[in-house]
Amino acid sequence: MSSPNYLVTFTILALVSTVSGIRAQSLEPRAYSNAPVGLNFLLAGYQNSSGALLFDPSLPITDANANVDLGLLGYVRTLDVAGNQAKVGVILPYASLSASGSVDGDFRTRDTRGPSDPTFYFAYNFYGAPALSIEEFRNFQPGTVSGFTIKLTAPLGEYEPDKIINIGTNRWSFEPGIGISKPVGNWTLEASAAATIYTDNNNFDNGKTRQQDNIYSTQFHVSYSFPRNIWAAVSATYFTGGRTTIEGIEKNDLQENWRMGFTLSLPVNRNHSIKLYGSSGVSQRTGNNYDALGLVWQYRWGAGL
Repeated sequence: MSSPNYLVTFTILALVSTVSGIRAQSLEPRAYSNAPVGLNFLLAGYQNSSGALLFDPSLPITDANANVDLGLLGYVRTLDVAGNQAKVGVILPYASLSASGSVDGDFRTRDTRGPSDPTFYFAYNFYGAPALSIEEFRNFQPGTVSGFTIKLTAPLGEYEPDKIINIGTNRWSFEPGIGISKPVGNWTLEASAAATIYTDNNNFDNGKTRQQDNIYSTQFHVSYSFPRNIWAAVSATYFTGGRTTIEGIEKNDLQENWRMGFTLSLPVNRNHSIKLYGSSGVSQRTGNNYDALGLVWQYRWGAGL
């Protein structure tokens, strides 16, 4: 039987890595698990990423290294949509970066900070996740859940068209995804797939047009629930695609990358929880040989909690 503190088994790490180019590499355990409707979540977090990292994998940069500090604020609410559980949310990131690399053979450095592109998020569990109140959820026995997600990232971040490396991207991106979650005793098995679709950046490198092919990704997660509503997950993601064209010239920057990661969720009390997470590139072709560590604090209220 589920207890009230088990309500927030889903993770909104899908929204944490909002800097372009890292998004397809983020890991999202328990993104499709069920929760009662009418709950509100306030998120605050911090992530550090360092290594051979590119904010935007379409950039014509080699031997790139960066250190990125990312802060975020977010809000998520669970909803009843056509009798099934859904979530809607927004994440507002702020980034500070120090980067270096060779741009077409010319070595450059870049230090900047400012707001990154915000992400808007909608998720709908169309199978196995009925819309339940907290009282109903206490007696709910979770089973197989299937759902889809939609993420929209707006070009509102800090962007300087005369700079190659930027915090913002000056383009929209749209990411539809679908996934399935299956509990087996204290274990939860998950798999998902998504595609990230980009509009053109028409003011790249002082007025050039940059186009990027879709990036296709898959994720796999295995998590375990411990006593006191603690859970931990190990995850893997593979993503490919993203070849770019700048002023009609196709670049040799196809992505074929693997990442591994972990997540640890620690409830503090009925309203507060903390999540620790990290990931590392294990096989890379473009901009994936970096390590990331982060912390998210989550406060929840509403729905008679």
